[in-house]
Amino acid sequence: MAAIYYVLAAYLLVINVYTFSLMGMDKKSARKQRRRVPEKKLFLLSAVGGAVGTWLAMKAYRHKTKHRSFTVGIPFLFGLNILLVLGAVWLIGTALNS
Repeated sequence: MAAIYYVLAAYLLVINVYTFSLMGMDKKSARKQRRRVPEKKLFLLSAVGGAVGTWLAMKAYRHKTKHRSFTVGIPFLFGLNILLVLGAVWLIGTALNS
């Protein structure tokens, strides 16, 4: 029964590690003036569960911290991620208990 919770936790771990790594690669590319990761991709990954990784990378790499869309958008998406995870846990719990 609890296996679905492990799947959800694994998904969140993988997407957040991926977004954190992607932000690090983008920072490295920015320093070397190479091809960058599109902001649209970073926001999409943040919206589908990777906001924690993006936010932590912003702090760790000091990357995208001057972009208002990131300094406001990523914390907003983090809050949205929390609400979606809580909703998913509630729905899963309701389905398992009925």
